[in-house]
Amino acid sequence: MSEPTVALRRELRAWFDAPLGRSLQAFEANALRGVLPNLYGTVALQLGRLGRLDMMDACNAPTRVLLDLLGERNGAVVRAQPEALPFDARSVDVAILPHTLDFCDDPHQVLRETARVLSPEGHVVILGFNPVGLWGLRRLFSPRPRSVPWRGRFLRLARVKDWLALLDFELTHGGMLYYRPPLAHEAVMERLHFLDKMGDRWWPMTAAVYLVVAKKRVLGVTPMPLAWKRRRLVVGPAAAPAARGMVVPFHRRRLKRLG
Repeated sequence: MSEPTVALRRELRAWFDAPLGRSLQAFEANALRGVLPNLYGTVALQLGRLGRLDMMDACNAPTRVLLDLLGERNGAVVRAQPEALPFDARSVDVAILPHTLDFCDDPHQVLRETARVLSPEGHVVILGFNPVGLWGLRRLFSPRPRSVPWRGRFLRLARVKDWLALLDFELTHGGMLYYRPPLAHEAVMERLHFLDKMGDRWWPMTAAVYLVVAKKRVLGVTPMPLAWKRRRLVVGPAAAPAARGMVVPFHRRRLKRLG
């Protein structure tokens, strides 16, 4: 891994520990608490650490793995690049990408690796900066060379959706987050919390961040014909299938028309 890449991760972590970054990450972590409890599995993987908050605290998976370019003294982090995940195929049930695509060398390759390690019907959760909102406008007029987070890619939601479709993912959840302008003054940002309630209804495309949840499709599975379901079994009644937790989608219609 290159020194500039490692330096970028350090700078990014420092920004998320600053007032504006802390405010954004707290909002994102709260949004994940409304999503992760509905995604079931035994292994959860987070690609890239941001600030001090645990983005997987609401995850039901008993095994949680954090991957980052910056190692930890206690060895709790797998040090590796997201473009080359050191995990077996189909070994992860939930993959969380908090701005991973915004600050990596090859975002499409990261998604390909994520698809490889995800189990069938596993989920990927993506947080990304919105390039057409207020934060995208701030990035556009940011002086060069840009600092973090304005040097990030700010990928369009439509592009991310296209990549997911090419990798046989099905979108299940989606929403826009954080409508406050990128101001450094923490007290002012707290007073603008009412914008988060109004923005989702009145101006969704001005949000700073989008959240996307997609499920990995199971290839080669043919739906059972309806006539088979009506046949009476000779050997006796079949046991009722175990109930599965239902993932409740939010903002499904909005997600389809964004980008």
